[in-house]
Amino acid sequence: MKLAGCSAVVTGGASGLGEATARALAAEGVKVAIFDMNAEKGEKVAAELGGVFCHVNVTSDESVEAGFAKARAAIGQERILINCAGTGNAAKTASRSRETGEIKHFPLDAFNMIIQINLVGTFRCIAKSAAGMLTLDPLEDGERGAIVNTASVAAEDGQMGQAAYSASKGGVVGMTLPIARDLMSEGIRVNTILPGIFNTPLMNGAPQNVKDALAASVPFPKRLGNPHEYASLAVEMCRNSYFNGEDVRIDGAIRMAPR
Repeated sequence: MKLAGCSAVVTGGASGLGEATARALAAEGVKVAIFDMNAEKGEKVAAELGGVFCHVNVTSDESVEAGFAKARAAIGQERILINCAGTGNAAKTASRSRETGEIKHFPLDAFNMIIQINLVGTFRCIAKSAAGMLTLDPLEDGERGAIVNTASVAAEDGQMGQAAYSASKGGVVGMTLPIARDLMSEGIRVNTILPGIFNTPLMNGAPQNVKDALAASVPFPKRLGNPHEYASLAVEMCRNSYFNGEDVRIDGAIRMAPR
């Protein structure tokens, strides 16, 4: 796909992997709309890229529909959707307090919240974006659009406490091929990236010794991933028209230990 002149929506585009991808797409001549909950950062990044910011909560049908309406009015119907909006939490499925012996389990509302944001929110944006892409005239090879989702290596080797997070990201991996097949006759490609341990704003909050230990656990290179490395793969998945229905790890060959 020739990227220059296309329009794109990047969810979670105000920071981290989403921001890096929005910047990489803009550098290719793509008009970018950023969906995010952080209005201050989102407006700043959008202004720097000459794009548009849309305050969007991916768990809300109304919010997502309003975001797409605003984005399309400003930059036109998107041919590219990058799903980076997501979050995580941690709790054991069931555990016993060492101090009191109290037994508790993973709060189901907390479990459901992660599923709603990471999995259902991703699918909601895919479905609504793909419906819009169907209105576009096809390009070379009949191509109408490209969608890139963000899962995690936790989809395949989740750690203790990551039941909800791994389930949500495993769901994103599991739906990639079926959605690619759903959309194949319309010329819309779907791929998913499984990032390892990346140097994102969330990771920046960790103590330096923790970050150093995580970096040392990566086989090679022994460092955290940089957001621009994720962005490079996301852009290639959009550009390369034979890239379809794939789930690709980008992790320095790490395989996560149980804890």
